[in-house]
Amino acid sequence: MADSFFDDAYLGTPPWDIPGPQPVFVALAEAGEITGRVLDVGCGSGENALYLAGRGLAVVGIDSSPRAIAKATRKSSERGLDTTFVVGDALSLEEVEGLGSFETVIDSGCFHSLADEQRGRYTASVASVLSAGGRYRMACFSDSEPGDWGPRRVTGQEIRDLFRAGWVVEAIEPAVFSTLLPGGEAKAWMVKISRA
Repeated sequence: MADSFFDDAYLGTPPWDIPGPQPVFVALAEAGEITGRVLDVGCGSGENALYLAGRGLAVVGIDSSPRAIAKATRKSSERGLDTTFVVGDALSLEEVEGLGSFETVIDSGCFHSLADEQRGRYTASVASVLSAGGRYRMACFSDSEPGDWGPRRVTGQEIRDLFRAGWVVEAIEPAVFSTLLPGGEAKAWMVKISRA
């Protein structure tokens, strides 16, 4: 079931729904960091997934918001891209019928929206669909971002603590999110993790 806050946000254009892919994921794709069959968790209106599909990758986008998925599906059709978008729960990916496994899972802003008690479920959920040796690439709000507006800030240590057993944390690097907010960006972490 969709979180009403996020579903209602797609009645308009939420501040994270920029008109194109997040530049950090464009850079990863250009560097060959996103390969194989790809899952975009918390895909929103689909810009990252559609960008990757345009590069010839097989991409599935999943989001709990039916409105976001409807927008993503419409964009995919309008752009002539073969992209699958499904409504589903990021905390229970193993229960999404026909989802299968992936070589790469990307997450642009899903992780930082989770409550503490959901984070362990989330990492297990991602592990359930990521093949052995597969890559998890995440951009999340950083504790370097000043103020207390918007999503919760995440520390590098929190990420390391959650992705321990069964994971290899390769890098946690400073990055930025592009947004529609004044100033146009927010400080983030680009996290590179693989399944052991």
